[in-house]
Amino acid sequence: MDIKESDESVGQIRLSRQEREAARRWAEDNNWAARGEYKKDSGYMDCVKDILEDPVFQSMDNYFQHGNTTCKEHCIRVSYMSYRMCRRYGWDYRQAARAALLHDLFLYDWHTHAKETGEYFHGFTHPRTAMRNAEIYFQVTEMEKNMILRHMWPLTPVPPVTKAGYAITCADKLCSTLETTARFKRWLMMCFFAQPARR
Repeated sequence: MDIKESDESVGQIRLSRQEREAARRWAEDNNWAARGEYKKDSGYMDCVKDILEDPVFQSMDNYFQHGNTTCKEHCIRVSYMSYRMCRRYGWDYRQAARAALLHDLFLYDWHTHAKETGEYFHGFTHPRTAMRNAEIYFQVTEMEKNMILRHMWPLTPVPPVTKAGYAITCADKLCSTLETTARFKRWLMMCFFAQPARR
């Protein structure tokens, strides 16, 4: 993996084929977050343990995010992937890990939210809701607030201001895509490999 720096503050990350494949397999594993695999990484836990143990964060298990993945599981995946990427490149891994855990702290079921409240455009509005909730329930830095607020770029117009912010954005897109397509993939496998009904 190499980084090509430009005149801007954010470089382009190039992953080798093996690194891309390892990241894909890791993100597709629906059970590693539930198994608590991330808890084995003491450096990660030093950054985020207070958030992980908080009842407000735990309540995110009540809301589904993508497919069968809860908001809590999704945020843990994005957080740990962002942490690993930032740690590897010497970026701000602590703030990335913490902001990524809180990036979807909107605390409602987005599948029914518009119907219940009349507020549409969840994809555009939830970063600000998550940031406000993070300010209320946790001690977050200005940089963490910025990472939470900008994580939906390019859907929201203003990009992140740090490499760590871009790491969260990229990890979120990868995890979201894999979580969303996992259900479709299981359905396809069932269709192709199911035994025909006997008559």
